[in-house]
Amino acid sequence: MSGPMALEPGGTESDALSLRLADAPGPARSAPGHGAEGQAVDRLAAELAEGIGPAVHPYEVAALLESEGLTSEVIQERYGHPDLFSLASALYERVPRAFPEPPRPADPWRPDHVRCALRGALFALPGLAYLLAAPLWHAGRDLRVLVVAGLVSWAWGQALGHRAHVRMAAGRREAGLTLLTGAPLGALAATGAGALVTGSGTATGIAAAQSVYLAAAGVLLVLGGERLLLAALTPLIAGAAALPWWDPGTVPRAALPLLSVLGAVAAAGWTLRAALGAPPVPGAARPSPLRSLPYGVFGLSAGVLVLLEGREHPYAVVVLTVSMGPAEWLLYRYRGTAVSVLRATATPAAFLLRSTGVLVLCLLLYVLPLLPAALLTGVEPAPLLLLAATLWTALLLQAFGVAWPPAVVCLAAACGAASATVLRSLPDSVALTLSCGTACLCLAACAVRLLGRPAPHA
Repeated sequence: MSGPMALEPGGTESDALSLRLADAPGPARSAPGHGAEGQAVDRLAAELAEGIGPAVHPYEVAALLESEGLTSEVIQERYGHPDLFSLASALYERVPRAFPEPPRPADPWRPDHVRCALRGALFALPGLAYLLAAPLWHAGRDLRVLVVAGLVSWAWGQALGHRAHVRMAAGRREAGLTLLTGAPLGALAATGAGALVTGSGTATGIAAAQSVYLAAAGVLLVLGGERLLLAALTPLIAGAAALPWWDPGTVPRAALPLLSVLGAVAAAGWTLRAALGAPPVPGAARPSPLRSLPYGVFGLSAGVLVLLEGREHPYAVVVLTVSMGPAEWLLYRYRGTAVSVLRATATPAAFLLRSTGVLVLCLLLYVLPLLPAALLTGVEPAPLLLLAATLWTALLLQAFGVAWPPAVVCLAAACGAASATVLRSLPDSVALTLSCGTACLCLAACAVRLLGRPAPHA
């Protein structure tokens, strides 16, 4: 019981609602309650219309009246009904059924704008190290050492990141344990792969620093340490920003990137320590490493495609890396918009049509801004835009747990473009355009087929 109900006479709004209720079509009113008593029942119906409208049975109205504190004496004397259930039936007949829409839930896929922008910058800023360290090694002869080490780091990082996120579902400590073991192994594997390629000791050292940095950065990006990673890159940013006015010399050129690498390692260690301090989850399952294999294959394939694009147009790599922040933001927007479309449509065909429109819109919003960037940097637009569309669609499918189709398609595209480049059967730009164009069409068809159903978004 919530206490006595306020029964003050209503104003013009209450009178208007009473008239509307009186004129509303419906069954004839019950016999009890005519004259002044009937008007009292009308006023009560107007006052409680919001609570009576959603009721599907007079018993619900009776429960509402009881919660308002109406006694048998008040019901009989004021409203002229013998009992609570008689008055409830009269009110139920007077008020038309009205079922308000439930409040719209919060968007679970609302992107963090600052975080996405920061991640896009963090993907590109490490490239400043090559500007500082360029005079320390022979680019034409030793570049392949860094390329091989970078490709291994990309593949390993993608697979390790997926495995860590899977383990994160069990607990933060479990994800930390995965990263604690996998990150050093990835750095060793990438450095060893680079050392197998003929190159100078200096290039091998730079490849080791690159591999260690990428391993530490992967840890921070998985565990949400983007701001710590940005702080670690501060010496590198400061040194590169001063290059147009100051030649730092050999020692600063080596020391500033190394300082950023050490800062990233320290930040990763501090973040891992905090993650390992979380309480363990008893009986947490350890997924098979094979589940992460397609993500590693995709990382390797994407690295080869980006490398082939960067051979002719190095600025294309900069454009792609910076665009990864907006790409991630659009992945979140697609998921959130698809959930809204799911709530707004009533048939599978309507959902397929509207979700396909959302997919096309998000893809265009990602790709079209790259066109002016390509023109400003002198990059051929077609291969860059098709490569970007391929990578974004593959990442979208991976976000929904579809791993092998994008991995196989991207691997086929990388093999086709690399073969044409090695055999010189086609110009590099043509080979990349054909390979990425075919891959983009295949991935888009796969996305429409798999994500055009309501089940993945429920």
